[in-house]
Amino acid sequence: MTSSTVPIDISAELESHRSDVYLMVGNSNNADIFYATHFFASDQFAYFQTKDGKETLLISDMERGRAEIESRVSDIRTLQDLDYRAKVKERKDPSLAYCDCIAEVLQKGGAKRVAVPRDFPYYIAQTLKEEGFSIEAMKSPFAQLRSKKASSESDIVKKVQDACNSSMKAAAEMVRKSEVVEGVLTYHGFALTSEMVRKEIDMTLLEHGCESDSTIVAGGTGSSNPHWEGEGPLKANEPIVIDIFPRSKKERYFADMTRTVLKGEPSEKLADMYEAVLAAQEAGIAMVKPGVKCSDIHNKVCDVFKERGYDTIREGSNVGFIHSTGHGVGLEIHELPFVGNSDVELEEGNIITIEPGLYYPDVGGIRLEDLILVTSDGHENLTEMEKRFVY
Repeated sequence: MTSSTVPIDISAELESHRSDVYLMVGNSNNADIFYATHFFASDQFAYFQTKDGKETLLISDMERGRAEIESRVSDIRTLQDLDYRAKVKERKDPSLAYCDCIAEVLQKGGAKRVAVPRDFPYYIAQTLKEEGFSIEAMKSPFAQLRSKKASSESDIVKKVQDACNSSMKAAAEMVRKSEVVEGVLTYHGFALTSEMVRKEIDMTLLEHGCESDSTIVAGGTGSSNPHWEGEGPLKANEPIVIDIFPRSKKERYFADMTRTVLKGEPSEKLADMYEAVLAAQEAGIAMVKPGVKCSDIHNKVCDVFKERGYDTIREGSNVGFIHSTGHGVGLEIHELPFVGNSDVELEEGNIITIEPGLYYPDVGGIRLEDLILVTSDGHENLTEMEKRFVY
């Protein structure tokens, strides 16, 4: 995580927008806010950075003690410092009083031109305009910074991916231990369902201090929908796509992994699809190093599929390989850089997925996903889990 002694400099972006200050308002579920402050709070608070690099945190009174310990921002002000209660009494509206507190911080800092993120709260922007400030929405100045992980951040992601490995092993073990009864997988005498496997994944992640929403355990032909979560009994001889993307409950960083497994005997088509996805993924991972364009990796994956007779998104197909090759992972599950039709070059410190897949509604889906750290001279695969199709 970012050290409190290391500045996060966005002065160049502020200068290009001719802005005096950058202002964010929200809670720690906003990745930029958490990255900039290293402070977790579920209630709304505000972050300011001036064009001179001075940072300020505006929080509720009861959060001061914790913020002084946890936040990387040293200038901490509370609503009480700004007579919030008096402003509420005067305005007869807590929301407007909160805006007045923000305005007072800006005024005392000599700021008139305020840059805000594109998803900035509308009512705060309008109130600040009424109070004489100019407001300009701009693209996140932190997104590119967040894409290059410091070693401390990479260590957190590695820890979360270790939890992901454990949960994926637990899920695969349920499939391995299952028995086939009239074409349905059974586990300890009950039909093995997507929900049961997902529960085992969740429990394993919690034991490792992680959590995950919308985990995918998709069986049968429904697995041809890449983001279908899956439901109901799992069947023999059909693909089961398991996609786990946990987040550390404490440090807030994500990890990501997908495996496709099958109990029984795969059809010739499914076996060929699996081998094609594995070959495409291996080719994509082998290319990962600093200076390589994301589009080159994506095109290589498409080339492997085309050579094996499969349709791809590059030709506009809506079956076969129908999504990008990967994406950055960090404080958001999908962040920069995006490994698709982009000429952005990989940099040391990027953490990306390589996750080719094939999807045919009459057959099902196959996807394999590893999490890759871009190093100074190549890459490190953070994904331990074996790639085994048939159990």
